[in-house]
Amino acid sequence: MHGPAASGWLLVALCTATGAYCLLRLRSTVEEQRRAAVDEALMGFGMAAMAVPTAAYTPPTWAWPAFAVLFGAAALRALWAARGGARHLHHLVGASAMVYMAVAMAGTPNDTSGHGHGSTGLPLLTGLLLLYFSGYVLLGGVRLIPAPAVAGAPRAAGWGDRPELARACRLSMGIAMVAMLLTL
Repeated sequence: MHGPAASGWLLVALCTATGAYCLLRLRSTVEEQRRAAVDEALMGFGMAAMAVPTAAYTPPTWAWPAFAVLFGAAALRALWAARGGARHLHHLVGASAMVYMAVAMAGTPNDTSGHGHGSTGLPLLTGLLLLYFSGYVLLGGVRLIPAPAVAGAPRAAGWGDRPELARACRLSMGIAMVAMLLTL
């Protein structure tokens, strides 16, 4: 993505850590948790790869169309899964936003300075995606406020079954998506 190199590397670190935690969530005993973890790990690592500053690495010309195809397939998978519940609609919006950013980046000349070129996307679509993800981040932040503990309530056993960590993971990816859309 376009933008200062320091913020790009921070996005890479955040998204890589998020993707790595999502891989840990694959050890969950709950099938729905594992399925969501696969989607979120793909998003985390894909966002990390797209956020690498161009000053450090200039992707080959085929990389952006490859990202578009990969996230297009993820969007189709999320669309298919959305038949069973609205939760997958967020994955559909996220994967579609990644397709949009990859297509916008494919039409942009390479810049080795690590700084932006200006606007490369459609302002209305970028604005709508920013509005959606900003709302998602604000709502996700409110959901992280701890509720009072209930005496005798069962505690999650492993890293894969910690809903508060999964929410924090989703929140960090939402923040990263806002940052990436701002640099578009």
